Amino acid sequence: MRDLKHLIYFEDLLQEAHNELVRKGKEDGNLALGYTCYFMPEVLLDLPGCFSVRLRAPRCVSPDMATYYMSGRTCHYGRSLFERALEGGFNFLDAQLATETCTVTCRFQEHLKAMPEVINNIKFKVEFSDVPFKKNENSIEHYEEQLQAHVLNFLRDNYGIDTSDETLLRAIEEHNELCRVIREIGDFRKLDEPTITGYEFAVINLVSMTCPKYLIMDKLKETLEELKTREPDLKKTYRCKVLLTGSENDDPEFTKLIESCGALVVCDRYCYGAVEARQPILIQEGETPLRAIARHYLLTSQCTRFMEQEEMRRRKAFIADLAKQYKADGIIVASNKFCEYWSYERMIDTIVLPRDYGFPVCSIEKEYINSASGQLRTRFQAFVESIEIKKLQEASK
Repeated sequence: MRDLKHLIYFEDLLQEAHNELVRKGKEDGNLALGYTCYFMPEVLLDLPGCFSVRLRAPRCVSPDMATYYMSGRTCHYGRSLFERALEGGFNFLDAQLATETCTVTCRFQEHLKAMPEVINNIKFKVEFSDVPFKKNENSIEHYEEQLQAHVLNFLRDNYGIDTSDETLLRAIEEHNELCRVIREIGDFRKLDEPTITGYEFAVINLVSMTCPKYLIMDKLKETLEELKTREPDLKKTYRCKVLLTGSENDDPEFTKLIESCGALVVCDRYCYGAVEARQPILIQEGETPLRAIARHYLLTSQCTRFMEQEEMRRRKAFIADLAKQYKADGIIVASNKFCEYWSYERMIDTIVLPRDYGFPVCSIEKEYINSASGQLRTRFQAFVESIEIKKLQEASK
């Protein structure tokens, strides 16, 4: 396939959190608002005068300083973020909008609040929101109250941001337009012969989360138009299609590693993926904009912190439905080492998805940075071969 016009530019933007467009957004007088979790609605952080930045720590190899504060037996992702903060990589942030969700990212943000000198910005503040563990009307109401008090009121009272319903409605419209573009780009992965690779899509989606939307939107739309006329390779370059699911993953190189082993990644259902984050927000009759946002983010989340049996079963069915929709031959479940929630989920997925839905599963525990790429490559190559053998056995029946 011919190269995408803006791919190299997008890749360059992902080399650091304080990238070219983030700097431009700050120069335009906007506040840079950091967050780490789907439960902090990015639509609320993209109000006029602000832009959201989902935090990453690209190229962080050894979080030694962060380990001193957070222990070596915690998720590498949270420690890598704090390492980057200690290095000065997040000094551009004006606020960190935190959530009481993932334990280690919560600890990272608590350290930012307890050690204000880490972020060298006089404006910088940290504010936490509580997130319910259940999906019901009481939970939605509580979540809405939290977003009002700890996001909207926080931005209004500390930074003078307009948080009126009219402003929220415009923010939802802009957010939904971004979702439309990303989802249409992702739809090319559903084709019998996809015209976009998993790596390319991961880069495109990550850029949309880590740069001011108004500065990247034109290039995303150009990429969508480009894909409408892109032709697949004459000779197929992959041996099977896989769905990638699991915990936090903001490293497109991990997807590239999988694809170098012959497995085309056609769908991403993980933290920082597009399956949840790029669903449009629909306002029901009689709802306020904030109520719609609270309902949307709580009910669409597939987070493993929801541990009720019924919810866990729904997640398995959801993954299986995605695998069918994207014509995947197998499923890779990847969790970060010491990730409490996904350690359980990954084990259950490994049993339930093959048994109940017939999908081969490759279970991987990895570090935030893929230092053990050789071992991972061996695992992925073996998985691809097992899928090919299964196809041959089914064809011979």
